[in-house]
Amino acid sequence: MTQSASGTSGLPGNDSGPQKRRLWKKRQDSTCEVGEWELREAMLATISELEAKLRGIPNAKPELRKDIEAELQRAREKVDRRQRPKRLASSRLTVALVHVNAARAMMLRLVAVEEVTPLLPGLIGLIREHLDKRDPRRVAVENIWKTGKTPTCADVELIADAVGTARLEALREQLRVGSFVRIVRFVAAGLGFAAVGIAVIGLFWPQFVPLCFAPQTPTGHSGTGFTIVCPVGSNAAPTTTDVDHAMAATASRADYLSVEIVGLVAAGIAAATALRRINGTSTPYPVPVSLAWLKLPTGALTAVLGLVLMRGGFVPGLSALDSSAQIIAWAVIFGYSQQLFTKFVDKQGQAVLDSVRGPATAASATTASDDAATA
Repeated sequence: MTQSASGTSGLPGNDSGPQKRRLWKKRQDSTCEVGEWELREAMLATISELEAKLRGIPNAKPELRKDIEAELQRAREKVDRRQRPKRLASSRLTVALVHVNAARAMMLRLVAVEEVTPLLPGLIGLIREHLDKRDPRRVAVENIWKTGKTPTCADVELIADAVGTARLEALREQLRVGSFVRIVRFVAAGLGFAAVGIAVIGLFWPQFVPLCFAPQTPTGHSGTGFTIVCPVGSNAAPTTTDVDHAMAATASRADYLSVEIVGLVAAGIAAATALRRINGTSTPYPVPVSLAWLKLPTGALTAVLGLVLMRGGFVPGLSALDSSAQIIAWAVIFGYSQQLFTKFVDKQGQAVLDSVRGPATAASATTASDDAATA
């Protein structure tokens, strides 16, 4: 007796059910994999490098070695795809960096005193990146380096303290960027909900605050003396002399939605134009992308609010547009004009990114300190 393909799924030994669950889990894992893949792989490579260095240190204290291995294991768990917590990838990378920095600080105390001298150039670079040139710890470490002598045990403790402080300051810089990104996303989400709410109100109650205008007809024409012009329609011959009633009768459900879509598209063009000033970021927090998302709901809202202001006569001489095309054109202008408001957020975002110091900042700081020493 032939068994149909559709009836074999419930037979014993048939693994189509578990296979489907495995495929679904694999697909779910791939869609949940968010964040900077390159930074995650760089963190894993750093952990592997530190583990190799730890194995190469002879006669290491067993207790300290165990603590270092525990810190590296915690760091690996934070970025491991198989043990992914329900956190943002950027947050996981930051937490992994905390554990890696702790392991590095403990490894510095494992090496022999005479082996600290070859490590000083790299440690000095890190200290110069994140500590002010007037910081006493930075000054003391630079003096140790300039003497050229083998550091003592007390010098190693001072170097470890300065390096730990520099890494803590680097972490604070990263956290400031993350806090800024979360604030921008929260505001963008709030503006997006507001834009959706206004569009829904326009769909169900188009006569609530119609985005319509009532230009006067030329003298000598019969009728009420005015026409009604809305974003998606018009009425050249109103049946009532009451302008408000005529607007309510002519208003369409798609008026607000069409204006918001036009404003959103104009804001998207403005966001694309603003990309010319964006250099990108090496942090795990997408500041440029968050700023671009903020512009979209802002453009939709500024398009609506701009037309409301024009309808209320806020702009002299532009209180009565003559056609639907003019209304849409002004919606484009108002949607693009959101750049006047979001440019301040763009400047703040660039300032936050500039506060995350790197080799360029360290080089300029070193040049400034060398010039001061020469003077």
